[in-house]
Amino acid sequence: MSAAEAGGVFHRARGRTLDAFPAGKESEWKGPFYFILGADPQFGLMKAWSTGDCDNGGDEWEQEIRLTEQAVQAINRLNPKPKFFVLCGDLIHAMPGKPWRTEQTEDLKRVLRTVDSAIPLVLVSGNHDIGNAPTAETVEEFCQTWGDDYFSFWVGGILFLVLNSQFYQNPSQCPSLKQAQDQWLDEQLSIARQRHCQHAIVFQHIPLFLESIEEDDDDYFNLSKPTRKKLADKLIHAGVKVVFSGHYHRNAGGTYQNLDMVVSSAIGCQLGGDPHGLRVVVVTAEKIVHRYYSLDELSEKGIEGDLMDLIKKK
Repeated sequence: MSAAEAGGVFHRARGRTLDAFPAGKESEWKGPFYFILGADPQFGLMKAWSTGDCDNGGDEWEQEIRLTEQAVQAINRLNPKPKFFVLCGDLIHAMPGKPWRTEQTEDLKRVLRTVDSAIPLVLVSGNHDIGNAPTAETVEEFCQTWGDDYFSFWVGGILFLVLNSQFYQNPSQCPSLKQAQDQWLDEQLSIARQRHCQHAIVFQHIPLFLESIEEDDDDYFNLSKPTRKKLADKLIHAGVKVVFSGHYHRNAGGTYQNLDMVVSSAIGCQLGGDPHGLRVVVVTAEKIVHRYYSLDELSEKGIEGDLMDLIKKK
């Protein structure tokens, strides 16, 4: 690990937790805070999408480099600093075994090393990071490069759970890994119920649903109906308030019972009408408030006053 990585930004998740946040120091509520959520920098997709060859294209990613640099610069200027910066998957576009994967990875690492060392980075695995049908080998590659593919951590009395959503989408090549995550998640949700944590929040790449728990299966942008319902009910029973995801490259989401599903658009390639952007998420004792900002808005104006008031409220 390089000196830059050791300096703070690459707090790799190991042993199913994040060493940036020692549990003993972060398990109690200490007052409002915020974090920044981004998704899908996906170095290489903009060129691949423009040429109509998403499977084999993506030999250029200068646009994504510039956008991710802009995102990092905007985050570094924020005051007070966010507790962490989470990227909800599809870090790069090249699938395992595809050309340019190494080069895209190294370029993204180079950009992310410029994140302020006081702002830990939380990395979520996406389908492009481990494959549409992940294997033990592709998951291990991700873990060696970026850290554990699923883990939990506490910040200020809030339990955060990072899931490998590809295990819910297509675990056919690694059923034992999916089973291990299921068992781990049950244990974590039991802890959430027993500890009566202030809030519990989930990060994953693929959304449970885009608008409604009852929507049709998409086979790509959401989870199947039986899978999403089973997982959502399990999360609700444990008191999880919000699931944040990316993958859709558009802003979307909905509510099922008292669980909010928030789908955040991309730093990189947009597939709809949203701007390249980041989401500011404020956590108070009573609620979780979030707002999507374009990179230009966050760079030029920072966080709006009403959100800042929530952050500063004692």
